[in-house]
Order: sequence, then C-alpha cells, then structure tokens
Amino acid sequence: MPENDYIMRSLMFVPAHNEKLLQSASQKDVDVLLLDLEDSVQPTDNKAIARKNIKQRVSENFFGDKLIFPRVNDRESGQLLKDVTELTIPGIHGFVYPKSKSAEDVYFFDKLLETIEYEKGLPIGTYKIIPLIETTAAVLNAEQICKASPRVIAIAYGCEDFIADLGGIHDRDGKSLFTPRAIIAMAAKASNVIPIDTVHINVHDLQELEENLRLAKILGFEGMLVLNPIELPLVHQYFTPTEEEFENAKTLLQLAAEAQKDGKGVAVINGKFIGPPMIIAAKKVISRYERIKQRQV
Repeated sequence: MPENDYIMRSLMFVPAHNEKLLQSASQKDVDVLLLDLEDSVQPTDNKAIARKNIKQRVSENFFGDKLIFPRVNDRESGQLLKDVTELTIPGIHGFVYPKSKSAEDVYFFDKLLETIEYEKGLPIGTYKIIPLIETTAAVLNAEQICKASPRVIAIAYGCEDFIADLGGIHDRDGKSLFTPRAIIAMAAKASNVIPIDTVHINVHDLQELEENLRLAKILGFEGMLVLNPIELPLVHQYFTPTEEEFENAKTLLQLAAEAQKDGKGVAVINGKFIGPPMIIAAKKVISRYERIKQRQV
C-alpha cells in the first residue's frame, strides 16, 4: 500500500472570523491550519465574515506553505453549501468535515465536492477530506468512514462531543478515551489514512499534554488537534522521529542487509532478532524523518 505523503503533526484550530488570531496563526510553526467556520464562530452572522476572511487571506498567500483545511459546518446547519461553494478556491487543500457519523456522511460530502469541482472546471478529487470522529457511532464506523472516499487522507478524533454522546466522564487519566483512540488509530492505519488525536483541553497544563502525547505516539497517532500555539513545540517533538531513532533505524536496516548478503538470514541488534516487522517499522521512521527534514529546508 503506498505511503500517505502528508505530514500532519499539528492541526491548529483558528476561528476564521477573528482577524487577530488569523494574523497570529500565520506566524506559527504549524503543519495544518484548521480555519474554523463551525463551533468557534458564533453567532451565525460571523460565519459570513469567516468565509470572507478565508477567501481574502488565502488569495493573498497569507499563510505561506501551510496546509489549509477549513472546518466547514455540518450538513444540517444550512451553512455547508455556502462554505464549500465559496471556499473551493486555489490555496485550499481540503476540508474538515464535522459530525461524520458514517460512511454515508462522507460519501455525501465527497459527491457535493465533486459536483462543485465539475461546475468550476476543476479536476475531480482536488479537495481532500478529514472527517471528524465525534460520536459513538462514528468510532464504531471509523474504518468505513476512512474508506468511504479516496479524498479521505486523515481522520481526527473529537473527544468532548464523543464523551457527551457516550454519557461518560472525561477523567484525568483518560480511561474513557483510551478505547476510542485505539480504534481510531487502528482504523486509520488499516486504510492508509493518517490518525489525528483529539485536542488537549487543559491547554496550559503542558505536563498533562506530554502524558497524552506519549500515549498518542504509543497508539500510533501521527498528529494532534491543537487549540493553543503553546502546545506546538511538544506536539512536533513527539510526532517527529528523533535523531537517535533515525540513526537506530538506519543501523537496523544496514545489519539486516549485511545478514542477508552473508547468507545468515537473521540479524541481531542489542540482543534482539531483526525480523520483517522491525524492518518495516525502521523504513517508516526513516521515511518520516527525511520528509519532515525536507519540509524544514
């Protein structure tokens, strides 16, 4: 299965009607800007202002080489058609689609984008989709959501809406979030889609953020939704292979190649046999490290 070429370590929400926050976001080291048209843009009159701001800033290349994915309003809002009709413009890479409960929801959005692309004379598939997994149904349907459209390049977890739907408690240890996080990460990886972890609500508690990031990396996530720029350095640290991890991966591949050349069949590193899964993992580390370094040049 071909590798997903997108690097999405940090995806930061920015209320698109707030010009001060748009200005600040343009200067941050962030991989993806989620220019918000949904929850953070209230009252409803501000949504027209948000669309206008996005169109103007994107046309000016205000955000440089950052990936731009507006979060549109859901299909029952009465705002969705306005959002995508006005924002299917050069400089927009795709859209975050909220309240994606099923494959049918994503298929609907795919066909809406296809119709607009056709009407505007754009190549079909120009705009990508990041479904937001925010309900118990969405978690259980995560793999089908990933595979509902070739436009889907990542899925992101929205924990607060999920907890409200579940009727559970967002506990300090994250017990209520562990299972859905694991399901979402596995569904994404099974579909060659990037798994994006949920926001960290206590934005000023960087120790808690680091605990979350440590677990997110263990679970296989490749990025995180971000609410505050102060989170970005830690987020990038955890979702970027270290120099040591990179060098260890190269050493592992070198030993495996030498063992095969010498007819040994199996190599050993630090007392452990180097099997095919370790080789696959090492190649992924090297590829990710090199792609991130290329973006920083």
